[in-house]
Amino acid sequence: MAELTSMMNIGKEMARKLEAVGIESAEKLLEAGSQQAFLKLKGMYPQVCLVHLYALEGAVENVEFNSLSKEKKKELKGFSDFLKN
Repeated sequence: MAELTSMMNIGKEMARKLEAVGIESAEKLLEAGSQQAFLKLKGMYPQVCLVHLYALEGAVENVEFNSLSKEKKKELKGFSDFLKN
């Protein structure tokens, strides 16, 4: 199993948080997907924000999070906003 930190946008702190919610490897993150992983993080770490979701999506897509398409960012923002309600 690959380390989370081997993925794009995933540093030691993000890896620690993901591991705390049961996502212990790159494969587990790919399996869960960015939105499910964000939902788990939000449950334990309410301060996670949209940038974290972008980072997770970038990790899943293997791109820098600021290289995500406008459409993808809009979709993720909609998901994040929905969780706030």
